[in-house]
Amino acid sequence: MQFNSYIFILCFLPITLLGYFGLYHIKKDSLAKSFLLAMSLWFYAYFNISYLPIISASILVNYAVYRLMQGSRITPQKKKALLILGLVFDIGLIFYFKYFDFCISNINQAFKTDFVLRNITLPLGISFFTFQQISFIVDAYKGEAKGYSFIEYALFVSFFPQLVAGPIVLHKELVPQFRDSSKHHINYDNLSKGIMMFARGLGKKVLIADTFGAAVDVAMQKAALFPMGDGALTRVEIIIVMLSYTFQIYFDFSGYSDMATGLGSMFNLSIPMNFNSPYKALSVADFWKRWHMTLTRFLTTYIYIPLGGNRKGKARTYLNIMIVFLISGIWHGANWTFILWGILHGLAQCFNKLTSGIYKKIYRGAESVSGFLGKALCGLIKIVQWVVTFAFVNVAWLLFRSDSVKMWLLILRRLKFDFREVRTEILECFRLPKFRYVLSALGLPSHDTYVFWSGFFIITILALVLCLCFPNNYERKYRTNALSLVFTWVILTLCIISLSSVSTFLYFNF
Repeated sequence: MQFNSYIFILCFLPITLLGYFGLYHIKKDSLAKSFLLAMSLWFYAYFNISYLPIISASILVNYAVYRLMQGSRITPQKKKALLILGLVFDIGLIFYFKYFDFCISNINQAFKTDFVLRNITLPLGISFFTFQQISFIVDAYKGEAKGYSFIEYALFVSFFPQLVAGPIVLHKELVPQFRDSSKHHINYDNLSKGIMMFARGLGKKVLIADTFGAAVDVAMQKAALFPMGDGALTRVEIIIVMLSYTFQIYFDFSGYSDMATGLGSMFNLSIPMNFNSPYKALSVADFWKRWHMTLTRFLTTYIYIPLGGNRKGKARTYLNIMIVFLISGIWHGANWTFILWGILHGLAQCFNKLTSGIYKKIYRGAESVSGFLGKALCGLIKIVQWVVTFAFVNVAWLLFRSDSVKMWLLILRRLKFDFREVRTEILECFRLPKFRYVLSALGLPSHDTYVFWSGFFIITILALVLCLCFPNNYERKYRTNALSLVFTWVILTLCIISLSSVSTFLYFNF
């Protein structure tokens, strides 16, 4: 079930809210949790009923490992063996569904074998709910998770707002909130804030991300059909699709995270921040502190630090960084594009760490200059840092979206001076409703070329301004006044009107 669908907004969400708080109102606490668990599993199974046994088996096995770890007679050796068993199960589950066919196809290609691919369907969100369970059994091994009932654990894993695309929530962040009796009754301030945040996230997805996404899909289809020659993407088209995907993935994933947080607020539950305006970053290191923050936290806590972090010398630190980013790339998908994308970000992170001292010296030198000139130099340094970072992120996103590394390289080779016209099919994706009449009223040309190009520039500038000049939705103060009411319902109305076709969130595939 998609957040951006009629059945979710008009049916599932109202029923879940009324049933959950209604059961608490009549003092049926255990039944309320069970009801929310059942609704969360329905939400997941709505995509494909065959996914339900997979997540159910995953929850049962991990909870069984947890309960065995809590035994009074468990020895440290047996506890460690259970941890290894749980990790092997979880990693094996991801490997089978996500990477088995990928590995077989690469073996066939490398050794000229003909092993049969199984064409395994990837269960939605398997990386997210599996990572949550890995963090749980590691914490249980450390003695940091005690006394959790099966319902609490299953609800922690399957709570629908964060089930299929994150954030990656820790048990200590969510389970104590399910137990808190002060959160078992409707809080109208939280409900209002949740609706406002959900509406803004829905607007990011439906009104902005899907607009850019339509152009990306058209362009990448052309790139696949015509990698070279007259039909290949022109330089201008490549720049358009690169910018479009950069904004699509930002507003798509950021929008989902906002909606997840808003839904949590409706249930009086605080879901951790996952985005902190990542396109404001002045370095790749800064970008990863802002983008998909809960994934960065997981990789840091459960991989980077156990590997030794930065405590074993510079060479080991750089190796640990590369391992973490390689795992990040692999986590995103079974394709060499994701693996290379992770490696590139790892190299950029290492380069940033290597040169950070030089940047600090340059910046301190600029600060030492008094007056307006010093401020101008500091500002110029930040602008250069932002441009370099944003350009790198754009090129890396193009790799992320490409069907293959070969396609990415062919597209980059086309980045030569080429001023041929952009395909109408790409520009038409940016058509603004009734904008032709606005141009006519202003006495400006109103044929298709001006309408489409105007739409592209307006939407792109709007996206850039939203990324750079406004606080993110986590930091925003939500005031329950008439203006907020009107703004929220206008966005919701526009989004609901635009739900003629339901598009999948990009991170559902990871």
